[in-house]
Amino acid sequence: MTAGNGPGLAQAVREAAAVLAEAGVPSPRVDAELLAAHLLGVGPGRLRAMMLGDVPAPEGYGDLVAERAQRIPLQHITGVAHFRHLELAVGPGVFVPRPETESVVQLVIDRLNDAALPGGTAHPKVADLGTGSGAIAGSIAHEVPGAEVYAVEYSEFAHAWAAKNLAPLGVHLVRGDLRDALPEHNGTFDVVVSNPPYIPAEAIPNEPEVALHDPPEALYGGGADGMELPTAAAASAARLLRPGGYFVMEHAEVQSDWIAAMMTRTGLWSDVTTHRDLNGRDRATSAVLTPPN
Repeated sequence: MTAGNGPGLAQAVREAAAVLAEAGVPSPRVDAELLAAHLLGVGPGRLRAMMLGDVPAPEGYGDLVAERAQRIPLQHITGVAHFRHLELAVGPGVFVPRPETESVVQLVIDRLNDAALPGGTAHPKVADLGTGSGAIAGSIAHEVPGAEVYAVEYSEFAHAWAAKNLAPLGVHLVRGDLRDALPEHNGTFDVVVSNPPYIPAEAIPNEPEVALHDPPEALYGGGADGMELPTAAAASAARLLRPGGYFVMEHAEVQSDWIAAMMTRTGLWSDVTTHRDLNGRDRATSAVLTPPN
């Protein structure tokens, strides 16, 4: 799979897809095409057009395919993760954003576009707790231009990736712990969103891309049930939001009932609602901070 005397592009992609399928990669053909498109600097549509001609395989293609066959995440190889309308820089040390989280962002944007949101929507103030690569905060800043967005990240490595992604978007990035972050802003946010670590301690992910390459601090939520950080995120949201403010948190499908019960039990929240992602799985819970009597 090299340029010059090697196979043409179409044959190289077919061979690459076979190699990746043998290695157990979940989407071998798509990944084979994306690796070729990355090296050629073209989009998927242009790549497929090039595959109809006599274009040679790009130099180094076989090396990238071999890396992906070792289950190194595709985004670590290309250095890019596509999320909603953004291209995010990612690599070792930061959680690769998942398509499922795009539906969580949509919940926030729909809320910000809701004319009934108390306080108006001209310049809403939003906090993203545990921003990782900056996917959620960056998308909100990009798609709601009037929003004032703050993002909090504890990991030094993830913070560095987030800084690269969020600086062009005007997001206020803070290095801190979601459990006690932004105390000077208590009671001032219209929306708080979080995709905290939530995997239970003993639940090792099946996918090598996750188990071996996503940073553990971005995966495991603390405690046997993984609920320490999600519980802390909800508590911080209650502290940071103004009365009537909106909180939405991503979680695992099996945690939805527990989280809804936890939030209801505190007496701080109303309109506790579970939301499903595009795959029909319980993916997030939202609630409104109850105004004081």
